[in-house]
Amino acid sequence: MAPAERLPSEHELAERYNTSRPTVRRAIAVLRAEGLLLTEQGRGAFVRPTPHVQILLSGASYRRHRTAGIPGFNAQAMEQGHVPEQRIRAVATVGAPAEIAARLDLDDGAPVVMRRRLFLLNGQPVSSCDSYYPADMAEGTPISEPRKIKGGVHAVIEDPDGPIRRQVARSVDDLVSRMPTREEASDLDLLPGVPVLRILRTIYDSKDRPVEVQDSVAAADRHTLRYEVQMR
Repeated sequence: MAPAERLPSEHELAERYNTSRPTVRRAIAVLRAEGLLLTEQGRGAFVRPTPHVQILLSGASYRRHRTAGIPGFNAQAMEQGHVPEQRIRAVATVGAPAEIAARLDLDDGAPVVMRRRLFLLNGQPVSSCDSYYPADMAEGTPISEPRKIKGGVHAVIEDPDGPIRRQVARSVDDLVSRMPTREEASDLDLLPGVPVLRILRTIYDSKDRPVEVQDSVAAADRHTLRYEVQMR
């Protein structure tokens, strides 16, 4: 059945499969618990739309999207036929949490500029991301302003005529799969039992200095992650 399509009634399903309505009701409950169906009071059960995006991390794809002036998430989502959206939820200078400070080579609590975003596919939330930048690099630039940036933050970091003028060179990812917090489940509209991926990505410049840490939480049922590493 197609996404958002309504299932036949319990009576119709019971007749079609020569079983009882209580058996059909239990089967629907199992499918709902697995995140495959949505049920609405008085309307019935529907196939749950689950937009899915494959994120490819490679130097070639990164540079291709940077040349096009399109953030990587947006570019890859559009290539796969989705309608992407990024919402700015907050931009502020804050004290760096300990694990963020360690990755940025800063003291605990040192000032960093944080950009908090929500990512959506076809209107449905799929991930959230808090990005952190050393305040002495980011303050006074568009990175510290509560608005979208054409081409993304890296366009500001790499602008040869801008205030930062550093070349993004590599990234290191730490991934953990876990169950979501109550707030994360609400933000991403997760059904019970759906895990998330927490991705901590540290991005370095050409002199191997950290310029950004991305702390992302992604719905595990809406992502496929693929990494291409050039070994030689």
